[in-house]
Amino acid sequence: MLTLKMISKTFYPGTVNEKKALDHVNLELADGDFATIVGSNGAGKSTLFNAITGSFYVDEGQIILAGEDITYRKEHIRSKEIGHLFQDPMKGSAPHMSIEENMALAYLRASTSSHAYFSRISKKDKQVFREQLALLNMGLEERMKQPVGLLSGGQRQALTLLMATMVTPKILLLDEHTAALDPATAQKVLELTRTIVAERKITCLMVTHNMHQALELGNRTLLMDNGRIVLDIQGEERKKLTVDDLLARFKEQAGKSLDNDRILLS
Repeated sequence: MLTLKMISKTFYPGTVNEKKALDHVNLELADGDFATIVGSNGAGKSTLFNAITGSFYVDEGQIILAGEDITYRKEHIRSKEIGHLFQDPMKGSAPHMSIEENMALAYLRASTSSHAYFSRISKKDKQVFREQLALLNMGLEERMKQPVGLLSGGQRQALTLLMATMVTPKILLLDEHTAALDPATAQKVLELTRTIVAERKITCLMVTHNMHQALELGNRTLLMDNGRIVLDIQGEERKKLTVDDLLARFKEQAGKSLDNDRILLS
C-alpha cells in the first residue's frame, strides 16, 4: 500500500541551521499493516508524516501509494486518499462550523467525484452521519447542529478520527493523536481507533510516546532516530519483546539511549 524509497529531506541547507530531517528512509507497508512508530525528540517522525501527506516535497527518493507515484503530487490531492490526525485536538476540524457541516466537508473532500466540492449533502447522507456519530457513544448525534468549538478535546479528536475515515483512506496517519487528552479520554479514543482500523482493514502508521502501545497495537513497531528507521520489528520477534527489550534494541541500533522523557515515563 505504501512504499518509501530512499526519501530524504534537509531543511535550511547551506546555513548554520541546516537539519537533515529524513535520511534515505526506506519503508514498505502492506495493505492492512498497522505500524506504530516511536523515537527520540527530533527523530523525524512528524517530518515523515509531512513528507507522505505532501506538506513539502522530499529532496530525493520516491513515495508510492497503492502503486501510484505521489512524490510530486500536491497536498490537497493527496488528502483525498490520506487520513491524518494530529496531537492537537483543535486541528482537523473547523470550530465555527457545526458537526454536520464538518462531516459534510470531510465527506466531499474525500469523494472521488470531480464535482464533489459543488455537491450537496442529501438527507440520506445526513442520516449516515448520524449513525456514524452514534457509534462514538458520546451523544454527538444529538448535537449535529452545534459548533464543533463547543466540544471537549476528546470529542473533537473522536470526531476528527471519524471524519478522516468516513471514506476509507488508503492510509491513515496518527501523529500522537491521544497525547493531549486525559488518560480516560485517551483510552476511549484509542479503542475507537483500534476498532475502526480493524473493521475497515485500514493501512495505518501511528506515532506514539507510549512504549506499551507501541508493542500492543498493530502488527509492526518502527523505531526512528536522526531521520532514519533504525528498527522494524514484527511477527514472532515482536510478540516476545518487552518494553525493556525494545529500549535495549534501540540503544544497540542507534548507539545511544532513547532520550524522550515522555516515552520513558510512560
